[in-house]
Amino acid sequence: MNLPEQFLENMKVLLGAEYDAWLTSYENTPFQGLRVNTTKVTPSDWQERVSPFELTLVPWTKNGYYYKEDVRPAKHPYYYAGLYYLQEPSAMAPAALLSVNPGDRVLDLCAAPGGKSTELGTKLCGEGLLVSNDISNSRARSLLKNLELFGIPNICVTSEAPEKLADTFGEFFDKILVDAPCSGEGMFRKDPDLVKSWLEHGPEYYAPIQREILKQAVRMLKPGGLILYSTCTFAKMEDEDTMDWILQEAPEMELVPLTPWEGACGGVDGKPVIRLFPHKIHGEGHFVALLRKKPELENRNYSRDFAAIRSDEMAGMSAKGKTAKEVAALEKESDFLEWERMLCKPLDRSRMMVKDNLVYYLPEEFDPKWKLRYLRTGLLLGEWKKQRFEPSQAVAMVLRQKEYSQTFSMSSQDERVIRYLKGETIFLEDGETLKKGWTLVCVDGYPLGWAKYTGSALKNKYYPGWRWQ
Repeated sequence: MNLPEQFLENMKVLLGAEYDAWLTSYENTPFQGLRVNTTKVTPSDWQERVSPFELTLVPWTKNGYYYKEDVRPAKHPYYYAGLYYLQEPSAMAPAALLSVNPGDRVLDLCAAPGGKSTELGTKLCGEGLLVSNDISNSRARSLLKNLELFGIPNICVTSEAPEKLADTFGEFFDKILVDAPCSGEGMFRKDPDLVKSWLEHGPEYYAPIQREILKQAVRMLKPGGLILYSTCTFAKMEDEDTMDWILQEAPEMELVPLTPWEGACGGVDGKPVIRLFPHKIHGEGHFVALLRKKPELENRNYSRDFAAIRSDEMAGMSAKGKTAKEVAALEKESDFLEWERMLCKPLDRSRMMVKDNLVYYLPEEFDPKWKLRYLRTGLLLGEWKKQRFEPSQAVAMVLRQKEYSQTFSMSSQDERVIRYLKGETIFLEDGETLKKGWTLVCVDGYPLGWAKYTGSALKNKYYPGWRWQ
C-alpha cells in the first residue's frame, strides 16, 4: 500500500519501537465483523441456536463477532430480519463503552450510517429517547433505514447542524456520542481510497470541525452526563489534542478514565483514553475518550419536564383540531381498527399523530416545540390511504412474532423467503392456513414485513426500497 510520507513520519513519532510491527500489519487482510441485535436475540441464543455462520467473539463487546472471508452475511434472510449489523470490529468499541440505560435521553450527533446508533438504541430497550443526527440528508436516509431495520421505535432522526440542535435542546441529554468526522487514518488498510482523501483533507482540516462539534455537544449535555468522543484516526491533533482543547474551552468537563483491555493502548502522554491499532488487535484503528460534565452543576435549572410538556403540547394540538380530528377519523376506519385489534398490546392514543396521511407513534419524550428537519419522529405506524390503512415496514420490524395475532413463518431454508424478500406473491402449501387480512411474515419466527392474505395467496407488502437484490 502506498502511504503518504508525512503520515508515515507522524506514525514513527507516535509508535516509536512499534512502528515496524504496525507497518507490517498493513499486509494482512482486514477483519470483518457483525454485531447482534440484542432486542431480537440474546448473544447466548445467537451463538448456541440461531447463528448460521461460524463466528468468533470480539473481545471488547458482548455482542460483536468476527466472521470469515467466505461468509456473506448480507445475503442471508436474518440480515433482512434485522438480527445483526455489519460493522468493522474496532468501530464497535465506542457504543460498547458508552453506558446507556433504558429511559436515558441519548444523542448520536454524527450518526450515519447507523452502526453506533443501532447499538445505542438496543440499549434503551424502547424506553427514553434516541436522537440520531447527521448533517448530510442523504446519509441520514441510510441512517433511518438501519434504525428501522433494527426495530428501534423511540427515535427522532434529524439532519441538522450541531449548533441548531444545541439552540433547540439546551442541556437535555444524559448521554451523547460524538463519532466525529476525521481524516480516517485508521481505515487506510480497509479502504485505501481514503489515502487520497487524506492528501486533500488531513488532520489540520478536520481538527477545527471536530472541536466545534464537540463544543456544541457540551451545550446539550446535562450536568453529570457523559460524552463519548471517538475517531477512526491516529492523529494526535484530532485525538488527545482535541481532548486538551475541550477541557480548556469547557472547564465544566472532565475526562473519565477508560481502562485498556488486552491489545488496547492508553493515550499519548498517559491520557486515560483508548487507542486501537491493527498490529495490536484484530481490527482497524480507533480512538475513544469519555468525558463527563461535572455533577456539581446539577442544581442549575437546566431542563424541563419534557414528558409533561409533550402532553400539554399534544393537548394544544388537539384543541386546534389537527391531531385530535385526524386520529379520531382514523379510529373510525374499520381497516385500521381491524389491524390494531390484531396487536397484542394496545396503542396509546395520546402518542399518535397524523401528518400528510402518515400515522406516527411519538416517543414519550418528544416535544412538538422542537422545530427541526426530521426524517422521522418516532415509529411510523403506517399510511392512511383513502379509507384504508396500510401498516409500515418499520412497525413490522419493531414487533415480535408473539405480538401480532396472525403470522406466517417460514424456515430460512424455504425458497419462498427469498421470493418474499424480492417482492413476489407467496402461496401457501398443504397444511398451511390463514384468515383473510394483514399477516406478519417471519423467517424462523423473526419478522420480515407484511403481506395481506386474500384467501388464495399472500399479497406481498414488503417495502420496495428494501428488497433483495
